[in-house]
Formats: sequence, C-alpha cells, structure tokens
Amino acid sequence: MGTVQSTSNDNKIQTANSVYRTIWRWHFYAGIIFAPFLLILAITGSVYLFKPQIEQMIYKDYWVVTQNGEKLPASQQIEEVKALYPDAIVTTYRPGETETRSSEVGISQNNESLTVFIDPYTGDSLGTLNNDDRIMDKIEEIHGELMAGTIGDRIVELVACWAVVLIITGLFLWFPRKKEKIFGVVIPRFNKGRRILRRDLHAVPAMWITGGMLFLIMTGLPWSGFWGTNFQTIVTNTGTGYPPSVWVGNAPASDVKTKDIAEVPWAAENLDVPISDIQGLIKLPIDDVVSIANREGIHPSYTIYIPNEKEGVYTLSAFPPKAQDEVTMHIDQYSGAILADYRYDHYGLMGKIIAWGITLHKGTQFGMINQIVSLLICLGMILVTVSGFYLWLKRKPKKEMGAPKAPSIKKMKLFLIVLIGLGLLFPLVGLSLIFVWILDLLVIQRIPAVKKFMNA
Repeated sequence: MGTVQSTSNDNKIQTANSVYRTIWRWHFYAGIIFAPFLLILAITGSVYLFKPQIEQMIYKDYWVVTQNGEKLPASQQIEEVKALYPDAIVTTYRPGETETRSSEVGISQNNESLTVFIDPYTGDSLGTLNNDDRIMDKIEEIHGELMAGTIGDRIVELVACWAVVLIITGLFLWFPRKKEKIFGVVIPRFNKGRRILRRDLHAVPAMWITGGMLFLIMTGLPWSGFWGTNFQTIVTNTGTGYPPSVWVGNAPASDVKTKDIAEVPWAAENLDVPISDIQGLIKLPIDDVVSIANREGIHPSYTIYIPNEKEGVYTLSAFPPKAQDEVTMHIDQYSGAILADYRYDHYGLMGKIIAWGITLHKGTQFGMINQIVSLLICLGMILVTVSGFYLWLKRKPKKEMGAPKAPSIKKMKLFLIVLIGLGLLFPLVGLSLIFVWILDLLVIQRIPAVKKFMNA
C-alpha cells in the first residue's frame, strides 16, 4: 500500500509540474512576442491620458481668447473663414465651450482637412491647423493601430487579447503554493538576493495592477476593428446599445451610419442617419442650429457637422469628458425638426457600460484622479514588461531561448480547454493559437537545432 500511495503522489506531483511548465511556457511565448507591443501601448497610453493638458499647452495661441462683449453669430464667423478660404467646403462648426475658448471651423480643401480657429468676439483668425498634424492624434494613432492602418489595428487587438492570456497565466505562476507570508506575494523580497528580487520585481507589481490592466484591455477592445466591430453589431442588434425607438416622429433613414459622417460616442456609431425632408432649397441657418443646441441643453463641447448634400442632416455630437453628458442629435437641414435625439439616458445597459468604460479608459470621467490612477496602471505595465525582459535575459542559457520544456499533451488537457475558451472569446487569439501550436509541434519539437535553441 505504501508503494502504491507513493506512486500516486509522484504522479500528482509530476502532473502538477507538467501543468506549471505548460503555463509557464505559454506565458513565456506570449511575453517574448507581445510584451514589446504592450510597452508601446503603455507608453502612448500614459501620454494620451493627459491630452487635455498637453493640447492646452501646445495650442494655447489657437485656443485662448479674451472675453470682449458678445460673441459674433456662428454664421458671421463662418463667413470670415470663407473669406480666407473661398474655395474650401465648410464641414464643421464647434463653438467654444467656455467664454475664453476660440471657435473652430472645419473645412475641406485640396483633399486636406483643416481647422480654422476664430476669435468669436472679433471674428479674427487665430491660425489654421492641418488635422493630420495634430500631435495627440498621432499618439492616438500609434496607440490604436501602430500607424499601420488596418494591419496595425489587428496587431493591437491581438496584443490586447494575448495580454489577457499573459495575465491569466501570470496569476497562476504568481499564486503562492506554500504558506508564504506577504513577502514575495504582495511585497518584493529585498533581502533574498538578486535572483529572488528580479523575480519579485516582475511578479509582485504585476499582481497589483492585474485588475487595472484587465479593465484597460476590455475597455479598449470596443474600439478595435475586428472584435470591436462584431461586438458592436451584437450590441446594436440585441438593443442593448441603442433602442430602435430613438426616432422622433416619422424620420426615413438612409443606409448611412452616424459614424460615417461624424465622430460620435460609441453607442451612437451604428445609429442610422435620417434624411431631411426636402421642402425647398432654403437651408436652415447655422445660427438656428446653435439655438436648438442651446435650447436642448447639449453639452457646450458639441460639434455641428454641416451637410453638403440635399438630403443630408445637421448632426450634433457632444463627446464630453463624462459619459452621462453624451449627446448625438440629427436635425432636418430645412425645417429644423429634430429627427433623432440620442443621449446617455437612451442607451441600453451595455451601451452605458461601454460609455463609462471609454471615458474611464481615456482618463476623463473623474478628471485628475482618473488620470493619476490610469497613469499608475500604465507605469506598472511598463515596469512589469521591462522587468520581465530583464528577468529572461538573466535566466536564459547561452545560445538558447530559455523556454520551459514542453510536457506531454496528455497532461495539458485542462489548459487546452482554457486556451480554446479564450480562442472562442477572442477569435484572433484562436487563430494565433492554432498557428503557434502547429509551429511548436511541427517545427520546434521536431527539428533538433530549433528544439535545442528553444530549450524545448
């Protein structure tokens, strides 16, 4: 009996070791491949959190005006822009949300999108900015798609999804298996030698920021091109994004989505754009649209998207710091009738959750406190990424990759189920898992030189 029990215990220990090596191996692969991209996302995210303060400093000469009497009507400000750019098409108008903020008139000229900043008290131009040259938009482009368009968007999405794998496997590796005290678990061990300290400076901070990392990942994914688009379609079709009864009266809809003509809150992107009832060729003055916005209590940070087609509509979009102030409104360009008035209170449950998630992700929902908390998470991600890379460099043998040895597939069933679940939840992860798995089985495990290098 003693021999049988000993054999049983040995098998349990061997199985546990196999599971540990398997998870460590996948954590290693995910870290080596995706950690550099996570570093880019963390750095750019840290910078983008402070977009309001950075832009206020950079564009101070464009933005800041001296209050001097009454503001000029929007139409007069736009006429000043037309005098400066007679061949341009006026596309947007954004009144300043404070008494000392300039107005912004968006124009399109020579296939370029420009913003002209106007002093609303004098009508003078404060300068013109090419929208492609906005520094924070460049940071956002790097953060969202690595400045590589659709391919970059898919890479970022893949990185974000694999970060979830990194977090899950990392938590398993961190989880204490003995009756450790707080040291090495929630506080690094500074007196156990460099090797232990290197490990703790990676594992312990990672534990502290796990919840924040998961939050930033899951609130960033709705913006992604593949997962985010499909998720948005599901939310829209189930009515948990926006309800079909958002229309006011009988407003015929076009085949155009609101996101195709304006920058609007996430929950309103798939809102069908209504069609103006053509009653003549007299277009509603922009001043009347401003009056409607003021009357309806739209957040003063709104932008008016000006139609340039006969059946088009005025679209008002308020995408302010706080989710509960979001507004998307479509107005008939001839009659001034409000065809759709879609606000936070109209959102479905999922729409409200995503709206809050986005403003928290951007660091605007709770102002400076939100920015500081999110910055600490980003700095933690940078520390964990750099310490993980340093840990690998110190541990890996010469002329070898240093990956944990691959155990038998029979002893990996539970982990396989977890990976398959993640693959179903995140399709791009599923595809990459299949690729990595085939590469591991058919190349790394079968070619002696590669197997030796990978320490497989």
